Amino acid sequence: MVLEVAQFEVLPGQEGAFAAACAKGRELITETPGCRSVRMTRGIESPSRFVLLVEWDSVEAHEVNFRRHERFGQWRALIGPYFAQPPVVEHFADVPA
Repeated sequence: MVLEVAQFEVLPGQEGAFAAACAKGRELITETPGCRSVRMTRGIESPSRFVLLVEWDSVEAHEVNFRRHERFGQWRALIGPYFAQPPVVEHFADVPA
């Protein structure tokens, strides 16, 4: 399992519209083969900062099944207008205990 962590800085005053756009486009991610779960969080101290957490079967599931599919373009069309700057996206793997 791989965790995608995407951090979004949203234009001030557009937080509600961004959250609504994310909710509207959620199925674009959840219906992608290899997607296990999706969760969007919002900063308490920094309410214009949002973090998307997506569990994927693999990096390839994210990069190939989602990013190279029309779903990604649809997702970005929904949320992109609210970006204050480009998002930062990284992948993480669990560390054995």
